[in-house]
Amino acid sequence: MGPLCRGRQPGRVAPGTAAAEAIGTFAGGAASVRPCRRRRSASYGAAVNGDGVLRSADRGARPRPDDAAGAAGDAGDAGGLSVVEAARRLAADGPNQLPQPRGRSVARRFAAEFVHFFALMLWVAAALAFVAGLPQLAVAIVVVVVVNGAFAFAQQQRAQRAAEKLRQLLPAGVTVRRDGVDQVVAAAEVVCGDVVVLHAGDRLPADGQVRRADGVRVDESMLTGESVPRSVGERDAVFGGTFVTVGDGEVVITATAARTRLAQIAKLTSDVHRPRSPLALELDRVVRVVASLAVGVGLSFFGLSMLIGASLRDGFLFAVGVTVALVPEGLLPTVTLSLAIGAQRMAARHALVRNLEAVETLGSTTFICTDKTGTLTRNEMSVEAVWTPHGMATVEGVGYEPIGTVHGAAGHEAAVRELALDARACSQGRIRIERADGVEGARWLPVGDPMEAAIDAFARRVLGETGEAFEPDPVLHRFGFDPQRRRETVLLHDRIVTKGAPEAVLAATVDPSMAARAETAVHELAERGLRVLAVARRTHRDEDATPSSAGEAERELELLGLLGFEDPPRPEVFDALAACRRAGVKVAMLTGDHPATARAIAEQIGLLGHDGSGAALVLDGATMPADDAVLGALLDRDGVVISRVAPEDKLRITRVLQQRGHVVAMTGDGVNDGPALREADIGVAMGRSGTDVAREAADLVLLDDNFATIVAAIEAGRSTFANIRRFLTYHLSDNVAELTPFAVWALSGGRFPLAIGVLQVLCLDIGTDLLPALALGAEPPPANVLDGPPPRRHLVDGGLLRRAFGVLGATEALVEMTAFTVALVAAGWRPGGTFPTGVALAAASGAAFSAVVLGQIANAFACRSARRPVWRTGWRGNRLLVGAVAVELVALVGFIGVGPVARLLEHRPPPLAGLLVALCAVPAVWSADALHKHLRARRTGRSGGVADRSA
Repeated sequence: MGPLCRGRQPGRVAPGTAAAEAIGTFAGGAASVRPCRRRRSASYGAAVNGDGVLRSADRGARPRPDDAAGAAGDAGDAGGLSVVEAARRLAADGPNQLPQPRGRSVARRFAAEFVHFFALMLWVAAALAFVAGLPQLAVAIVVVVVVNGAFAFAQQQRAQRAAEKLRQLLPAGVTVRRDGVDQVVAAAEVVCGDVVVLHAGDRLPADGQVRRADGVRVDESMLTGESVPRSVGERDAVFGGTFVTVGDGEVVITATAARTRLAQIAKLTSDVHRPRSPLALELDRVVRVVASLAVGVGLSFFGLSMLIGASLRDGFLFAVGVTVALVPEGLLPTVTLSLAIGAQRMAARHALVRNLEAVETLGSTTFICTDKTGTLTRNEMSVEAVWTPHGMATVEGVGYEPIGTVHGAAGHEAAVRELALDARACSQGRIRIERADGVEGARWLPVGDPMEAAIDAFARRVLGETGEAFEPDPVLHRFGFDPQRRRETVLLHDRIVTKGAPEAVLAATVDPSMAARAETAVHELAERGLRVLAVARRTHRDEDATPSSAGEAERELELLGLLGFEDPPRPEVFDALAACRRAGVKVAMLTGDHPATARAIAEQIGLLGHDGSGAALVLDGATMPADDAVLGALLDRDGVVISRVAPEDKLRITRVLQQRGHVVAMTGDGVNDGPALREADIGVAMGRSGTDVAREAADLVLLDDNFATIVAAIEAGRSTFANIRRFLTYHLSDNVAELTPFAVWALSGGRFPLAIGVLQVLCLDIGTDLLPALALGAEPPPANVLDGPPPRRHLVDGGLLRRAFGVLGATEALVEMTAFTVALVAAGWRPGGTFPTGVALAAASGAAFSAVVLGQIANAFACRSARRPVWRTGWRGNRLLVGAVAVELVALVGFIGVGPVARLLEHRPPPLAGLLVALCAVPAVWSADALHKHLRARRTGRSGGVADRSA
């Protein structure tokens, strides 16, 4: 794992990438290093209570006096530690690295694919087949288990490797002062007491206390969710993994490695137990049903064998054969491939699946808890409106692009130009062109504070400066932003410029009437959901005395104007939210921002108050009800907004919604989101702006950080659920046709011969049915898959069983036994007579086998839709199925016509009469299926039921 901080890298602080390099992977485990001297675990940032729940400390709090003194003593004076002392502490405390994750090894993950319940059932079936004297059957089942396990493991490894590619290498160095000299050392070598020298763009390597701050603002969004950088002063606490957006300063390190706030939140993430996915629970249920059915039928046939006088050994072998025949050996690889296809479809739409089961879980999602910045919005701050004493003006432009236009009242140009120049002169954030392989790209990125970068873009639009070489007047002195003053001021060679919160700047101006007009404009801009910044100035001559304090500089100012900033919503969000409502999926916005900011964004994107009652609900994380039942009732609606959310709040929200029966999808990008991502039914992390902790905790990574991608993934998940039901119907129908000959044999007391044997059944399951089943797992999603709420039903329910057993399977079985009987009649058999043996019986068995294969071909096309007849589904919608059926026909010819294979399966080519009856399986299955769908449509129409959207 890499070190914790980013060294000095001018022009390399885009927030979208900064958070991703903060910590490396972390999944739990005890710390491997000792704490710093005089460092108390709860002094900074966060502490973990007895229940393992993280409690956030006051973000602006100063360290405790004893810790502050300890830090100062460690650092000595401004010269920092000595090289010798730093080396001694590094040897004693260990490197500044988080503990390595204690995940399962590759060998254990590989072995897990062969020991889950369904795989164990197949292993038992193989053992029974071997004991029963059917080694070919045993070997075939073992091959199925091994191939499926290897395939599932390969898919999971592929997802994991793709996720690892998202991680970017951590910086190698950080500037520290040792022996009075600034030097760059590896971030892992930073120790307690080190004095770290920071500039705009640097990442903090560990927790510390500010020694000196010159207008320093720190972006803590990855820890707190708050998108606005925090201003810090001397003796304030700062935390590892955050980065400086503006200013210069020095920090004395007070905690490293596993004792940092970053590590404590990551530990909370690893302590959360991930719930089993709905698909895993459903597959367990299906396996239990199948296992019970197979064992029950096997025992019944064993009893029947005893009743008709068979020997104990023959009865046992026959019962084992029937039991093994009823196990759908192709179910597991079909499910796995269907999930893999769903994952590939999601990847094509910028959603990376880290856990295959998450594909289906997404389709069951009923509640999405989403972040705001970068997910619902573009994460591109821009100046949207400008007010000057000449009136209001609007600004047009895209993101941080320097090209744009300003529209306003006549005569406003000069005032807007002065406002833009002075606002930029008072800012350090800039925009730059993204470069790739030394070639200039078209994308401009923010460097430093995003709001100040937006000011730079605005100034360029006003002045027409589109090149990179565009510098403001040199700053002679800077009075940094202070949370008490809420202003920032710079001294230029001919003027003093101040920018800050409107009320703070207006209070320092000399014209009360102008301030009153500006206050009206501030309210107008705020009602539009814009963040407002005021800019003022006064003249400063060379002979004037240089201000010795910010208070002296910030007086008798002339108001230049107001800037209204917007982080515009993603254009896809509106349609995505509409699709969620159409799909019965509720959406809540969880953000660390101020309630007013959260409300404004929610109103802009059409999220707020769409629960049907028209009531808008904005909760503050700090004042949420303590009672879970009350909180659940408040949250269980569409369009709720929760602001100022802390890590434990997200965990609690997830659990409360789950207690109310919701399948919860939680999005996040910061370290603070990790616990909730792991707790949620489906954790969704950001690929561009997300931290490694968030990605490790998540099931799904959005490569484009776009909320609309979640909706596309839900669509793919629902389609996967429908596809699994399709091939389950297909498999179970085949089981009816396979079991019927044994039932007829048993009911006749063993007098009526078996139409097909156990090896033929296995051949049907693996040799002919597998490819069409896999093709059904790749069925494209229907257009109406998002119409209505997610299907609240089991994979195997009464409707599926009635269709599989009572319609499709029964029709196949009827044609199968008819073909077998007609072939026997063609061989000279008459009712009451002796049944033929040898070649004649083998030919009749070939007719029954052919009828089942042809019936399954018709069944495959019928299963493409649960409500439309075959002739209305089209033939080009699933080309994989057409190819699979073609292969199945070739396989049928090989199984029947190739002598050695036919003799192994104990059948022969059917007589003409038997073949003609077998061919009737296709129209018979399609006709029975169409009649069933028609009757069901009439019944559901009369009862007001909702049409099946699975196909």
